[in-house]
Amino acid sequence: MKTFKDYLKKNNEIGFVEQIRGPIVYANGLSNIKPHELVVFENGKLGQVFSLTSKYAEILTFTKHAIRIGTKIVSTGEFMEIPVGKDLLGKVVNPFGKSLKENKFVSKSDEKRPIDNPPLGIIDRKTIKKPLETGVSVVDLLIPLGKGQRELVIGDRKTGKTSFLFQSVVAAAKQNDICIYAAIGKKKADIKKAEEFFIKNKIMKNVVIVCTTSQDAPGAIYLTPYSAMTIAEYFRDQGKDVLIILDDLSTHAKFYREISLLGKRFPGRNSYPGDIFYTHSRIMERAGNFITDKGEYAITCIPVVETTEGDLSGYIPTNLMSMTDGHLFFDSNFFYQGRRPAVNPFLSVTRVGRQTQTNLKKSLNRELMSFLNLYDKMQNFIHFGAELNDEAKATISTGSIILSLFKQDTEELLELNVQILLSSLIWSQVIREENFEKTIKNKEKINNLYKRGGDFKNEIDKLINSTDDFTDLVDKVKTNQEEILKHLL
Repeated sequence: MKTFKDYLKKNNEIGFVEQIRGPIVYANGLSNIKPHELVVFENGKLGQVFSLTSKYAEILTFTKHAIRIGTKIVSTGEFMEIPVGKDLLGKVVNPFGKSLKENKFVSKSDEKRPIDNPPLGIIDRKTIKKPLETGVSVVDLLIPLGKGQRELVIGDRKTGKTSFLFQSVVAAAKQNDICIYAAIGKKKADIKKAEEFFIKNKIMKNVVIVCTTSQDAPGAIYLTPYSAMTIAEYFRDQGKDVLIILDDLSTHAKFYREISLLGKRFPGRNSYPGDIFYTHSRIMERAGNFITDKGEYAITCIPVVETTEGDLSGYIPTNLMSMTDGHLFFDSNFFYQGRRPAVNPFLSVTRVGRQTQTNLKKSLNRELMSFLNLYDKMQNFIHFGAELNDEAKATISTGSIILSLFKQDTEELLELNVQILLSSLIWSQVIREENFEKTIKNKEKINNLYKRGGDFKNEIDKLINSTDDFTDLVDKVKTNQEEILKHLL
């Protein structure tokens, strides 16, 4: 941008700071200024018009440095933009496109895009048909996601949400999708941890981290998800599917509440401003499956929100539930029981993910959900000390093996066909408790064998692709069990 003097010569209008209230300053003398327009203070710092009154221009600042009363201010006639380009890949940047380490603009391209872009209309959108494979069995098999879906990740603190997000980023990046990780008001240690994880998994070339720390100005934290979505839209228009993680919007809402209360906006429920729904929904609406000049490409958005003691009825969580296509609920009770990830499939929802599944996957989904519901009831029945018959014991045994299939470490990502194969082996009783250790415990070895290609992969793909029903697949697995187990045991 130009300097304060350049804009003063151009506009020939100057204002003065009259009041200061936290990150908001009130200036007069700018009679031609517009809402959301950028302004420059005489010390070179930037601000954005938050609202206009008959007396003052209410301006949101993006700096932690104090602005003094009497400081000169000039309008720019411009609106907030961020430089975009392929140079952003592999970098950690702030909401203005500057490197966090060097404080310089990363992109060498001349292209800039508005941070608060209107979402594309319905004519530019298409039905979500492509599945988003996360490599996490409990999600891919029970609560499937599609590319272009907006899926809320919700749960208490320290229930494994971040681990799942990292797994999803790794899985998407290894499929050559672009991943944008927006860290909103996080600790510097958490941002560094995310960067190191992506570098360790050799995917940083497909990742952009857009971040603000808890020490940054509230105005900068407020802009973070908008900047991240603008970068996602750039890569979508370059012909790439994009996964964007917004971690997390409950923090974003708190900072926006702080800004609004300081600006004397009327407080609503839980003191949040009345436009908090609009603030988040205009980010969510920019995701979806789109028709672009390069073809059909999607922006998949996974926002995160924290709950307190598993309460799903909070103001911000319910707002976000109503504007997304489902949610993954991380249950603290499941987490304390040792389930990883601690996703509760009975309280989780996916509204468009199942339409991306084949008939076989839909059939498998129905069977697993029905069985797990029965298993859960059986577990509650045991608590009363009732004696079990052989059928109940078989249900408990099979349920324990299935839960072991769903238990995955952060580093462990399973191919979808491997997940289906293992499920069918359990269902057909080929995997029993006696050979349980050699199969489920070694599922990573099976996964590596599949990824290596060769005869094993070809056999499994042929078996799964030629079947439309899970019951038929189980029958085929029983018939070919010797051939399959030859590779596994």
